[in-house]
Amino acid sequence: MQFTLLLLKLFQRLKLEIVLETNLIKLYVPQEHVVRVLRFFRDNTICCFKELLDITAVDNLYLSHGKGRFDVIYNLLSLKYNVRLLVITTVDELTPLSSATSIFNSAGWSEREVFDMFGIFFVNHPDLRRILTDYGFEGYPLRKDFPLTGYTEVRYDDEQKRIVSEDVELAQQYRNFDFLNAWGK
Repeated sequence: MQFTLLLLKLFQRLKLEIVLETNLIKLYVPQEHVVRVLRFFRDNTICCFKELLDITAVDNLYLSHGKGRFDVIYNLLSLKYNVRLLVITTVDELTPLSSATSIFNSAGWSEREVFDMFGIFFVNHPDLRRILTDYGFEGYPLRKDFPLTGYTEVRYDDEQKRIVSEDVELAQQYRNFDFLNAWGK
């Protein structure tokens, strides 16, 4: 508990928003300070957040909070104190975020995943390319404006004996639903 009170005093002086829960600390950081904050938590002997477990993002497209579209969340773990730290920053679609690969080697894979699924660009990443989708894939599947059916359909064609990619065609009969006569009587 003394550890969390120490962090609370430290970040109140820096005027950063911090939320304390049991074994979890949420820290809201401006995007220009993310790398410095991550380095501080890794190198500081009091904090000991040596493990970067994950980097993920949340698309806030339909929320009108006046900030950027995406929340990027860095999930850190202090084995010494058994405490998790979520460093959360907000970015928009066009502004790149500094890569954390110089601080945590494990950030490389997670940043590629966030880039592939959300389209968030990381500056100074050593190998930023798609990791989960195909190289010719268009769009970013975890964005809220991406259609549920996608844009293309990939299937095996028995006649051509190969994999074909086609545009998605939705049957029109399923789009027009008669609510007054639902069972066709």
